[in-house]
Amino acid sequence: MLRAGLGRRSRCCGGLWRSPCPAAASGSARALSAASASPSPGSGGGARSGDAPPAGASNVKPLDGVKILDLTRILAGPFATMNLGDLGAEVIKVERPGAGDDTRAWGPPFAGTESVYFLSVNRNKKSIAINMKDSKGVKLIKELAAASDVFVENFVPGKLAEMGLGYEDIKKIAPHIVYCSITGYGQTGPVVQRGGYDSIAAAVSGLMHITGHEDGEPVRAGVAMTDLATGLYTYGAIMAGLLQRYKTGKGLHIDCNLLSTQVACLTHVAANYLNCKIEAKRWGTAHGSIVPYQAFKTKDGYIVVGAGNDHQFVTVCKILNLPEVSKDSRYKTNTLRVQNRKELIDILSTRFSEKATTEWLQLFEGHGVPYGPINNMQQVFSDPQ
Repeated sequence: MLRAGLGRRSRCCGGLWRSPCPAAASGSARALSAASASPSPGSGGGARSGDAPPAGASNVKPLDGVKILDLTRILAGPFATMNLGDLGAEVIKVERPGAGDDTRAWGPPFAGTESVYFLSVNRNKKSIAINMKDSKGVKLIKELAAASDVFVENFVPGKLAEMGLGYEDIKKIAPHIVYCSITGYGQTGPVVQRGGYDSIAAAVSGLMHITGHEDGEPVRAGVAMTDLATGLYTYGAIMAGLLQRYKTGKGLHIDCNLLSTQVACLTHVAANYLNCKIEAKRWGTAHGSIVPYQAFKTKDGYIVVGAGNDHQFVTVCKILNLPEVSKDSRYKTNTLRVQNRKELIDILSTRFSEKATTEWLQLFEGHGVPYGPINNMQQVFSDPQ
């Protein structure tokens, strides 16, 4: 009844996402029995401490038997729960009747009538439409939660609590639950009520400030890296939460948010400022602390080369037939190369422009220096690796 393959609508009452069915909208308890056998609320519905895989099972996945109730939409949450589903968890995706997840309308492109964007982060899931503004819908969510191991949501803080579906509410009926909230800015602070989208968090966190050409405008990354990183943090936190419950027998509340995730991902850029008060800047494809480590234009494209130590730099100079450069006192160490970046990059750029990308790839092969072409999608997905 609830089963839906990648992007498929639930078979409940036909066109679930385009025209809500009465059972889904009102919160019919029949949907619960279709999702899973419902044990007592205290026991949960998935793997518990001490559960063992069937004897002789050779293809058991790490999360087989774990049930996840997924109230998230857009990207960060669906990406996290998709990864959990890849590891064997049973994921029940809850969507609003009629429109469903916002990303179902994000296109073109579409595969048939389904948004390719939506399909890209919602495999390995079952789906159901529930009207959570209806008391019967709230009741059904609670029944599903009692039969689940993990509850994931990405509503504005306080919104689910107003419906009686906040952590404290769910904890009462499912003390075993690993309840994970994904927000834009966390659960406390002056701006927690703001909505969180990837580009906004990337701007506020400083990621856009350090992304783009050196003398150009701030640039958004080609994919929603803040959302995706938050999804990965969420995925890891839920795995840790399940392990914690295995040890303690108790559930917990996990708080993940876009802003904290992206600030954490600033790593050395943040450390440079916090420890040395060095304001960050944009470097294009280059690196602020390693030279050379960037893209170089060739006769017909681009190649990215990185010399992370002095030995690799000497090797790069040898491949480029520039032995005199490796012996130049201005470039003997990485610190000196950073200080004399412009002069060195000009020399290397001139040499790289003399040959085609494939020629340089052949010359670099087997020398122990990190390198690679800048591929388009066709090249990516035809790469033999």
